[in-house]
Amino acid sequence: MRYKDIVLSAHQPQYMPYLGYFHKMKNSDVFVILDDVQFKKNEWQNRNRVKGKDGEVWITVPVFHKFGQKINEVIIRNDIPWQRKNKNTIITYYSKARYFHLFQRFDVIWQKEYEKLLDVNMDSINIIRDILKINTPMFFSSELKINKTKTDRLVAICKEFSAKYYLSGKGAKGYLEEEKFRKEGIEVIWQDFNHPIYTQLWGDFIPNLSAIDLILNEGEDGRRFLE
Repeated sequence: MRYKDIVLSAHQPQYMPYLGYFHKMKNSDVFVILDDVQFKKNEWQNRNRVKGKDGEVWITVPVFHKFGQKINEVIIRNDIPWQRKNKNTIITYYSKARYFHLFQRFDVIWQKEYEKLLDVNMDSINIIRDILKINTPMFFSSELKINKTKTDRLVAICKEFSAKYYLSGKGAKGYLEEEKFRKEGIEVIWQDFNHPIYTQLWGDFIPNLSAIDLILNEGEDGRRFLE
């Protein structure tokens, strides 16, 4: 499938991503899941944060980690009851949230028998984007069979879809080689995301939590905070 003059963005598959992830997705014509890049333990690929009465609380998917393995190769440690623990954490701190009934939309994550981290991450991404009504087409980088790394890889992905623009998070400014995009006629756009303030339980507002925090507090109308 080929596209013309589109905005493309790409990101590693994360567990219960934060709002900036979906802001990038919403503002793209094509979103590529970087599932065949190196897994980084203790970042956002197998954990995220929600809000408790005393501040941030981690929800984590424990994994068997081998240095150098790709994200789509990571196996979950199901000898640890992570599903029950994560579910109970969210129930404990969000049962009084206005839109807690939407929590049932996440039931598959607590009930399904997962082997790979990629699968639970994609389920969490798809549930959230469905609630927020984001319809951007998604593709897996592993399906593109691109044998390049870093900026060269991203440029090749853009070329695969004939993308005119690459939408990147500002955190990549330190290492993204813009000149390589320019040489291929691709313009880099830097994501302009200012985290919105919305209704939260438990005191002062905390930004950059998992998007489930927005959903349970603001419901499907939470999409307006991505505008």
